[in-house]
Amino acid sequence: MKVDVVSYRPAPDELSYTFGGREPVRRVKPGTVLELYTEDCFGGRVQNVDDLPSVVCEFPYLNPVTGPIHVEGAEPGDTLAVHFVEIVPARDWAVSSTFPHFGALTGTHTTAMLHAPLDELVWRYDVDRTKGTVRYRARRSDYTVELPLDPMHGTAGVAPAAFESRMTIVPDAHGGNLDTPELRAGVTAYFGVNVPGALFALGDGHCRQGDGEVCGTGVEAAMNTTVILDVIKGVATPTPRFETDTALMSAGSARPLEDAYRMSQHDLVTWTAGLVGLDVLDAYQLISQAGEAPVGNVCDPNYTMLAKVGKRYLGGAEAYEGMHSRLRTAAAEFSRGR
Repeated sequence: MKVDVVSYRPAPDELSYTFGGREPVRRVKPGTVLELYTEDCFGGRVQNVDDLPSVVCEFPYLNPVTGPIHVEGAEPGDTLAVHFVEIVPARDWAVSSTFPHFGALTGTHTTAMLHAPLDELVWRYDVDRTKGTVRYRARRSDYTVELPLDPMHGTAGVAPAAFESRMTIVPDAHGGNLDTPELRAGVTAYFGVNVPGALFALGDGHCRQGDGEVCGTGVEAAMNTTVILDVIKGVATPTPRFETDTALMSAGSARPLEDAYRMSQHDLVTWTAGLVGLDVLDAYQLISQAGEAPVGNVCDPNYTMLAKVGKRYLGGAEAYEGMHSRLRTAAAEFSRGR
């Protein structure tokens, strides 16, 4: 079967810094394979340890995304399914940094502290795609260690509702800067459609990231990413959801962190109740004993938590009538045909 393939590498002036408020850069049909280049959160401007973001970058032009992509037939009340086929670092280096007023362990404008701000430092990582590693090097000693390469996207989503435009750094019900390591190749993400065409956008690639993105940045990298987009008609999705071969996940983004936790758990409990045919309190009990709670970020304007449950506990129930399995098959066929 012939599959539509669209490749798109944005010029620097084509990058977007919001979800919503922008005309689409491409229009595609459901089932289209997209081959996208995404720039890192610094727009490629931070290239070595002497390139301080506060000097070489200009706020608010941070965390650019590629898109938006208009998906034909997607309407409010539908769900956009995004299957991540492949996420590959586009360069042999990546960077991370600390900021004086950004991150989980520093004072911010909302968490006012009298101590001195943290130093602004940059770390440069060597990326070895053949070995599947990134190399960490301490800035203030000679310590170095290899870490496993685990590419992911920190930012993905659709346009918000009601003509709203949100900075790409903010995660919410539309998606955005969720910063969860769970958004890796092999995952299908589900986003509720708020505007005609959905207006999907993607960016903020990380070669890897620890849970919570504690310092405020992952191992930030440009990516060559392949996704397949499809539309689930007449089915709403209240908050971003993810599906792998073995698990279902719900995301919640808010402040304080416990509200993000509650949002993600609430969605997973009610989603599970509907899928399995359980009373809500029975689903509540099941998720309480079988669930996990991976942390997305604890540094962005909203924090992100995930609620996760293994499919083996759900009695063979299929989410979205098997959309993930169909997209996995389509991804495999596409990869074989390259």
